[in-house]
Amino acid sequence: MQTPFGTGQANRESTDLAFTDPLTGLGNHRRFFDKVDRLISDRSDDPAPFTVGILDLDGFKPINDLFGHKAGDDILIQVAMRLRASMDGHSTVCRIGADEFAFLYPLVFSEEAAAEKSRMLIEILSAPYDVGERTARLSASVGCSLFYSGDETTEILINKAETALYHAKRSGRGRVVVYTREMEEAAKRVTRIEQALRRAVSAGEVEPHFQPIVDLTTRRTIGFETLARWTDRDLGAVPPTVFIPIAEERGIIGPLSQLVLRKATEAARSWPKDLFLSFNLSPSQLVDQNTGLHILAILDRTGFDPRRLEIEITETGLMNDPASAAQIVEDLRRVGIRVSLDDFGTGQSSLGRLREFHFDKLKIDRAFVSSILDDRPSEHIIRAILAMCEGLGMDVVAEGIEEEAQADRLVQFGCAGGQGYLFGKPADADATLGYLRDSFRGALRAKAI
Repeated sequence: MQTPFGTGQANRESTDLAFTDPLTGLGNHRRFFDKVDRLISDRSDDPAPFTVGILDLDGFKPINDLFGHKAGDDILIQVAMRLRASMDGHSTVCRIGADEFAFLYPLVFSEEAAAEKSRMLIEILSAPYDVGERTARLSASVGCSLFYSGDETTEILINKAETALYHAKRSGRGRVVVYTREMEEAAKRVTRIEQALRRAVSAGEVEPHFQPIVDLTTRRTIGFETLARWTDRDLGAVPPTVFIPIAEERGIIGPLSQLVLRKATEAARSWPKDLFLSFNLSPSQLVDQNTGLHILAILDRTGFDPRRLEIEITETGLMNDPASAAQIVEDLRRVGIRVSLDDFGTGQSSLGRLREFHFDKLKIDRAFVSSILDDRPSEHIIRAILAMCEGLGMDVVAEGIEEEAQADRLVQFGCAGGQGYLFGKPADADATLGYLRDSFRGALRAKAI
């Protein structure tokens, strides 16, 4: 049967469309995978090294939100034009995600050369972008991997580049990381911890510990901050600085937080009614409009008075989606839950946030408290925070107090609340109950005297 005229050309055009990103005209992820597959096949007999990289635009979403999607598309087209112009005749760049691009350097054979080439791309992308009558600036992060062995597949190479990109993004903006064996081991360990943590959350094995918050003048305990602690049967005690970021990155933080809050409120029901319970929300929970409903459902289930609960959020957490965070804060405060701004002075927020969000309490970060005795700038910052909070009608708690002299200086400055190892380390529910009983007996003895 004779092929109709033009059918072959139509098929070619259809194939081209399937391999092309419609916005930028670059190849898409299918084109990129095909290019790398072909290069691996060509070098199967003599596996000479080559470089694969993934480039992610830093902060593109806020720019997209600020200028609008049409301007965002214009910026992506400009990014694509710059990247295409930077490629030599052997190299390839494709758009593989919303603001993610991949490049293939067949003639880049070393980690040093891959890093140098990547830094050049970041520099090219750092120049201003025209957005109507305005300009915008972007940075980018890059992760690279090198092909060394015929055993490596396209998927393996790209997974390694994504792992390197993850490390680049975590270390700051505008960074380049080339994949190493150490990263592979670290990635495997993160996966092991993630799987163990999922099992632990499902089995209810993460426990709340409680650290006292005191009235600095009387040293009377006025509440406790809840801190998650986890000991795994195989991994042993896993620090919260390790498992909390993994929980946030891998989408486990919601169930983990709900488990710890339920256990904490169950324990706190037996405390004296004048003591409050403080609980931290992660940045990812401040973009989930179900967060408030989950908290209220737990309080209803455990019978814990919402007016005894304080929710702590960080400045950085507010920045991801201020509108969503404001709605969650409003929902919580409406039922009597107090809201504290944690780690004040170390995040990316502005003083205007204090007016917009109507916080009940502010917590001075331990970084200022630790240097209050020998650093004049820290002293002035703390004095300024205390004066500001007095004017705004906000309570204040200073974190990280470890020495009597620090506590005395804070009292001298007019700080009412304090927290730190000087007053007690985090302890489990039983030990906390024992601490409260001892405190109660001590108070009775003092009254008798």
